[in-house]
Amino acid sequence: MFADFLKNLVAPEPEPLTDSDARLALSALLVRLARTDGEYSAAEAARIESIISTRYALSATETRTLRSEAETLESEAPDTVRFTRAIKDAVAYDDRIGVVEALWKVALADGSRDAEEDALIRLAANLLGVNDVDSAKARQRVANTG
Repeated sequence: MFADFLKNLVAPEPEPLTDSDARLALSALLVRLARTDGEYSAAEAARIESIISTRYALSATETRTLRSEAETLESEAPDTVRFTRAIKDAVAYDDRIGVVEALWKVALADGSRDAEEDALIRLAANLLGVNDVDSAKARQRVANTG
């Protein structure tokens, strides 16, 4: 189902993502983060749906469909480096800070911080080209809003 999408991600010089592919890549990255600690909770799935619904102004049905596609893509996809490279190439810097915030929202959805999730967020932020200061501020904004 996602063969062409994945082929583009692993190409030596991938083409920029379309808006819908960028949505799918971001959503799959959120799913990857949620699955990192071995427990993909209902709270994390709900948080992913909330993020993508708000970010992309989707209906409930469109949101569930995108999350389901992202779950499938994440399970078939290559490493996180390619996800983040594709997102970095398709998204402006300020929006990439928003991606880091979204990652923190998912990581904190179950009420606890996990070392594996923290490590993946640090890696993703670095690969997205988000500097340490902006990444830390993103985490603080999420932590302060509950």
